[in-house]
Amino acid sequence: MIVLGIESSCDETGIAVYDSDKGLLAHTLHSQIEVHAEYGGVVPELASRDHIRYLIPLLEQALQRAGKKKSEIDGIAYTAGPGLIGALMSGASVGRSLAWALGIPALEVHHMEGHLLAPMLEDNAPPFPFVALLVSGGHTLLAYVRGIGQYELLGQSLDDAAGEAFDKTAKLLGLGYPGGPALAALAEKGTPGVYKFPRPMVDRPGLDFSFSGLKTFALNTMQKAAHADGSDGELTQQTKADISLAFEEAVVDTLKIKCCRALEQQHCKTLVIAGGVGANKRLRADLAEMSEQLGGELFYPRIEFCTDNGAMIAQAGCFRLMAGETQPLEIDARARWSMQDLKAI
Repeated sequence: MIVLGIESSCDETGIAVYDSDKGLLAHTLHSQIEVHAEYGGVVPELASRDHIRYLIPLLEQALQRAGKKKSEIDGIAYTAGPGLIGALMSGASVGRSLAWALGIPALEVHHMEGHLLAPMLEDNAPPFPFVALLVSGGHTLLAYVRGIGQYELLGQSLDDAAGEAFDKTAKLLGLGYPGGPALAALAEKGTPGVYKFPRPMVDRPGLDFSFSGLKTFALNTMQKAAHADGSDGELTQQTKADISLAFEEAVVDTLKIKCCRALEQQHCKTLVIAGGVGANKRLRADLAEMSEQLGGELFYPRIEFCTDNGAMIAQAGCFRLMAGETQPLEIDARARWSMQDLKAI
């Protein structure tokens, strides 16, 4: 089965062609970083307009790279949520319209299910069941995965997602947009032990997260450091690097502690990490070390499939289309959508 995947939930336009027998055939991606950089964050209306501008050219490019014609497509999968409603409608409208014109089925895909199953794009795919850490700019959660559509929520962030905390702290440090990768890069130049940040909610039972307090702690640390430097509120680049390192260590340690707790609670040794923050070098290294100590195994997608992309949507849609899932012509894009509402296949 040949499936065309369309991802347009936020600020990246992704198109992919996936073959149920051969795997991923081709994918194309356009990032809107330059569009939103001057505003320091995603502007929903601009995101929608940019998706409209690039969806068709990227679609044509993906088909050309895959060596396929539109007439050879058997189904279309598009992201229907969660995400920015205007951005979602852009991709959904193109996907649903093309499917109707070609006389083939179109299927809505849950954005986070796409991320969760992204490691299955690799040759070394994780076996079910496993514990999954979905960590991005909009979501941070732990789930126990028994199979496709069989997701048990173990814990989630009660406020800011980890990626959101990275971006907000980077903005406080004046690191620009997107902030998360910039903060992680600067942290590599930091000196360990100069600052110590708390590890929120690790001293209580449960698997929920809270990262908003770290942002406040970072702000207070910056203000104290600026006063100590005696430089009229301006931090040196080294001080910014030291604060970045302390912040990153706190987030990664918190995620690692909760992952370890989740694996032990579920009597499971297989951990999957997915989502944009899953590209963080420190997080990957620390979770790999933890998994080795527990005698388990860690799985994650390649870096290009950690952030939003069409490949994960095409694959997730293909799994469900092949299981016989169908949907009516109506488009039902949703800004909020729980993974626990998904059907098991």
